[in-house]
Amino acid sequence: MGMAATPLVIPLQHSSSLLSFRRNPLLTKISLPRIGFGPRESHIQCDNIRSAWNASQSNGKRRSELVVAAAGKKRNKSPERCAAEGILIEGGETEAVPMMPERIKVVILMACMMCLCNADRVVMSVAVVPLAEKLAWSSYFLGVVQSSFLWGYIFSSVIGGALVDRYGGKIVLAFGVALWSLATLLTPWAAAHSTLALLCVRAFFGLAQGVALPSMTTILSRWFPTDERASAVGISMAGFHMGNVAGLLLAPLLLSSIGISGPFVLFASLGLLWVSTWSTGITNNPQDSPYITGSELRLIQAGKPVDPPTNSTNSNPPLRILFSKMPTWAIIFANVTNNWGYFVLLSWMPVYFQTVFNVNLKQAAWFSAVPWATMAVTSYYAGAASDFLIRTGYSVTFVRKVMQSIGFMGPGLSLLCLNYAKTPSCAAVFMTIALSLSSFSQAGFLLNMQDIAPQYAGFLHGVSNCIGTLAAIVSTIGTGYFVQWLGSFQAFLTLTACLYFVTTVFWLIFATGERIF
Repeated sequence: MGMAATPLVIPLQHSSSLLSFRRNPLLTKISLPRIGFGPRESHIQCDNIRSAWNASQSNGKRRSELVVAAAGKKRNKSPERCAAEGILIEGGETEAVPMMPERIKVVILMACMMCLCNADRVVMSVAVVPLAEKLAWSSYFLGVVQSSFLWGYIFSSVIGGALVDRYGGKIVLAFGVALWSLATLLTPWAAAHSTLALLCVRAFFGLAQGVALPSMTTILSRWFPTDERASAVGISMAGFHMGNVAGLLLAPLLLSSIGISGPFVLFASLGLLWVSTWSTGITNNPQDSPYITGSELRLIQAGKPVDPPTNSTNSNPPLRILFSKMPTWAIIFANVTNNWGYFVLLSWMPVYFQTVFNVNLKQAAWFSAVPWATMAVTSYYAGAASDFLIRTGYSVTFVRKVMQSIGFMGPGLSLLCLNYAKTPSCAAVFMTIALSLSSFSQAGFLLNMQDIAPQYAGFLHGVSNCIGTLAAIVSTIGTGYFVQWLGSFQAFLTLTACLYFVTTVFWLIFATGERIF
């Protein structure tokens, strides 16, 4: 019996909002440890092709011959595709299946950028130890130097967020990475020249880095459907935390072998290399990409409840209206608390291990790096768990509250326990628990900006991050002041734990996953 080409076509009237990509519900529900991007494609059942194959066996034909017979026409005109087999389109047309979906390329580059972002920050946290010994800085002044990065960062958050909403993240992020890489390259020169020059360069470094998080938030919201967004943010923030690991481990080695300039030159060069790749391969929106397939574009668009923000019509909401809503304040207070605790641990942990447990710089770097490495892993699984709960029917509000509660209550309890650590290994365990659980905040307040204000997420991120940066400055300088005044870290760790608990209660009362703006 001869075979016609028509069995290869799935009739258009049977297509669903997910483009007739039929999933196995059981596989979807049990796939939490493997949650990534494309499960909707990986579980496709290509019934028509399979039936064609079975029928062709009686005539000695191979399925590949049917594929070839259906190929050779234009792409991207059919709303149907069988990603599992790489073909299947209306009228016998074909669509090439890329080795990697474009949105995966976007999130990989984003994770690399976030890794460099944090590595450039943490290198100074390591280098400041020999600089403090060489220049005889007090603990208080060491805190001032550590916080100088935040002086510029606080000003660029709001402006950067507004620019990203209006012009998209591609060009804003490219300029930001290029400028902070330049500042990183100049840091050793500034340190050798004068303390004032060092403070100015670090402030400029922070000014350039203020666009990183708003750009990440906006770009990922445009490139990923709602039920993949938390995983995308989790992967990007995993890169962010791996930057801590890279900086803490490589900086001591390069400092001892090359000198002060070694780690700064390395990470600055990697930053400029990233800019060249990003500028030529990524677009602000998936519909503008020349590389994306029609099926992937439709999958992204079908998974969004609202249209993505546009570059030309956005106008930022008045601050009076923004601040009149309690969910906005829930995000702001969460950002304040997150930055407070995060920068205490980021800036002071090498010093903490060196002063409290009398370990050398390389050992302190290893003890400090382990918690960040664990946090990088839990960042992904926190996002994956959030997406899984939303897919199984839980409300966005419920998921955001659960994730944020874990992200603050866990670190608060761990910091209280850290006060009683007697060995560096024990302290590293408590810090690992604190940082690992704090990564759940990324599926809480960080994603909640897109929930309540999808059109103004970059601006809201900038506003909340600006206020959060003030808290980070206070905590970074305050830690140095408390250590110099009281001679220990205990009081400040207890204060930070209490702040975690109070903010959790506020979040549970006022946060929401519904759109407000």
